[in-house]
Amino acid sequence: MLKRKEDIGLSPYELKFRGRHRSAEVQMTLFDIDLEMVDQSEIRSVEELLPYKNNGRLTWLNVDGLHNEQLMQKLVDTLQIPADILSDVMQPGTRPQMEEFDNGLFVSLKMMQLNERTNQVSIDNLSLVIMDKLLITFQEEKSELFNPVRERIRKHSKRFRTLGADYLAFALLDVVIDNYIFILGRLGEKIENLENKMVMEPGRETLKIINLLKRELTNLARYIRPAREMIMGLVKSDSDFIVPVNEKHYKELQDNINQAVELLEYYRELLYDELNIYHSSMSTRLNDIMALLTIFSVIFIPITFIVGVYGMNFDNMPELHLRYGYFIVWGVMVVIAIGMLWYFKKRKWF
Repeated sequence: MLKRKEDIGLSPYELKFRGRHRSAEVQMTLFDIDLEMVDQSEIRSVEELLPYKNNGRLTWLNVDGLHNEQLMQKLVDTLQIPADILSDVMQPGTRPQMEEFDNGLFVSLKMMQLNERTNQVSIDNLSLVIMDKLLITFQEEKSELFNPVRERIRKHSKRFRTLGADYLAFALLDVVIDNYIFILGRLGEKIENLENKMVMEPGRETLKIINLLKRELTNLARYIRPAREMIMGLVKSDSDFIVPVNEKHYKELQDNINQAVELLEYYRELLYDELNIYHSSMSTRLNDIMALLTIFSVIFIPITFIVGVYGMNFDNMPELHLRYGYFIVWGVMVVIAIGMLWYFKKRKWF
């Protein structure tokens, strides 16, 4: 996202929403995860979060909507999150990043979701603040992307409770990256199906589709490649907020994002190959047309010569007075045309 003029010169500690659209209202959903139970509730204020602070259980707070600056300031004061961290949260156009602060770890990347009905990809910024037994996630708009994780929490709360907030963060990041791979796969199907159509029916419509797919891949690359840099930095950080037992999960996360980037590169190369095939097909088609026109031109050169000779109006042209001269000339021209076609066919010129 490009920087707006009014955002130039703002302090990195100023809690100001820098997005281009806002949700209707801020919604906060809290999961209180114990060994034997999971309590899900909607909270209206930061004060309602206080009973869950330092209660010894795993807590996941999900915030949908980033435009409430007063609420963000209360989160800074209540949870001791640095203001510059939440300032980055309120800037959805920020590049994927990872930053460790005194009492937590901040992670940000783009999340994508494919609308099956419209076949459009929506992109939102996801920010995670990982603290001791507390995970806070921030999104611009409400999303159902993490519903599978919520179901897993309800069914396997003990696993999440024992493995901690960093494992829960891994589960969310894993869903995001799996969606990268899923969306690239769906786009790749279009690219692969386009190849047959491109060879059989090359035309402007095919070129339009190729350019559209190329633009979509370029747009996805803007978010997936920086996400890989962030994940690699996260794995190498040796952060105290990622316990050793969960490090293997983050290495698996690195493998998944590498797979996404490899898919991205593969489909980009395939698309460029198809573009070259398109130009080759169009060039071959044009050459065939030019060869056909050239053959007709060459055939009509001697015929035109004959017609030109007998089209002259000299008085002393004996053939003009022959009874069957017209038919003879036609016969000669037909024989010449057939003879030239036979010769061209023998030489495999068409």
